[in-house]
Amino acid sequence: MEPFDLVVKNVRVVRHDQAEPAALDIGVRDGRVAHLAPSIDPTGAKAVVDGGGKLAFPGVVDAHQHWGIYHPLAEDTATESRACAQGGVTSAINYIRTGQYYLNRGGPYREFFPEVRSATDQKSYVDFAFHVAPMTAEHIDEIPELIRDHGITSFKVFMFYGGHGLHGRSTDQSSFLMIPPDARYDYAHFEFVMRGVQAAREQFPDLADEISLSLHCETAEIMRAYTRLVEEDGSLTGLAAYSASRPPHSEGLAISIASYLAHETGLPTINLLHLTSEKAVDAALRMAKAFPHVDFRREVTIGHLLADIDTAYGLGGKVNPPLRPREDVEALWGHLLDGHLDWVVSDHACCRAETKFGEPADDIFVAKSGFGGAEYLLPGLVSEGSKRGLSYSRVAELTSWAPARRFGLATKGAIAEGLDADFCLVDEKHTWTVRADESLSTQEYTPFEGMELTARVTDTFLRGEQILRGGAVVGQPRGRYLARPTRP
Repeated sequence: MEPFDLVVKNVRVVRHDQAEPAALDIGVRDGRVAHLAPSIDPTGAKAVVDGGGKLAFPGVVDAHQHWGIYHPLAEDTATESRACAQGGVTSAINYIRTGQYYLNRGGPYREFFPEVRSATDQKSYVDFAFHVAPMTAEHIDEIPELIRDHGITSFKVFMFYGGHGLHGRSTDQSSFLMIPPDARYDYAHFEFVMRGVQAAREQFPDLADEISLSLHCETAEIMRAYTRLVEEDGSLTGLAAYSASRPPHSEGLAISIASYLAHETGLPTINLLHLTSEKAVDAALRMAKAFPHVDFRREVTIGHLLADIDTAYGLGGKVNPPLRPREDVEALWGHLLDGHLDWVVSDHACCRAETKFGEPADDIFVAKSGFGGAEYLLPGLVSEGSKRGLSYSRVAELTSWAPARRFGLATKGAIAEGLDADFCLVDEKHTWTVRADESLSTQEYTPFEGMELTARVTDTFLRGEQILRGGAVVGQPRGRYLARPTRP
């Protein structure tokens, strides 16, 4: 037998389809898992790693990140992919769009996306892909081109854009979105995006199950009115005020509208992003019963599972949709354990302190939205999930297998022969305290500051090459752009 490039010995391999981790060695050749067995002879292997009895999780497929939203895309690609490696993330799928932030320009994606590829080329430590948001009618027409020429099979609608700002109220969303003066980013546009995605599914029938639309579900009109009520009342401040200004029923209403539009347009592949509350999940489950022919997938972020409006560390916890009170956090965990949620993501959006906090610094409505968290995704889910009875196999499904299958990454998602050798080693008995200054992200704060976790990623491998060793990033950026679908 041809020698292996890498043999990782003495690990307990976690698989989504097996109840318990298995004591196996991992043999890697040409970037793929070539052999799994209780004892692999390492003779002739180019590299041998002793896993020390740690858990080997499949590399995390973090299906919701935002590189380049607050800082230059090339810069974020280099720095935030290091934080990904620190958290066991080996594939990061980023949301991107035209308009303010990202590349700060409008125009067609045939001109925009090559600039995205140029900015990210040879800079990432992990593999990466992009979800694209059609912001104009022209973009809808480009959907088949994006699929065919760039391997982009997933698209996005931000339901509150057009009537509410990224960070709060806004009176000039057309300028923010950089769309033509006569264009509208509204429910009609969302409908036409759905029709465009469904038309693409019909045009590419072999890819239909992997072509999907994701929605950020909040309702601008509700948020506008409640922001005014919260500010006029004045009794709430900080994250509590922000949560009240974007109330959970705003999510529920948007989910209901999006679901009916999916029914109306015949689009069955719908992803409901970052559900934050009992009302949001309740609405999503009601819509699944009302429209059983729609294949809904429901997403939750590690931030909304770990932090609430009282435990998050300061205004750094401002995010859209907001962090919620503890009862909503507990409701999310209940739904996760009951199998009602399909995957867990970071929604990583590095926002450094000089950008995050405005004047006055304690005004939640002035602070920018979003924070990083990819480095805490797997450790946080294993730590908190273990306390609640969440199995390791379910963690592997939620963080790797399920998002990989939905988003056309057939070479990712599991430690299995023939798939990419993407995996990480986790010490599930390592208790540590989250400190922002230990993160490899360039964000100087974290809403998880001071939180005690009981599991830590020590080593990460991308296609058989070690990119994290003993918690430190090693080697040069070797992440590749993932044109989807990928095939074993």
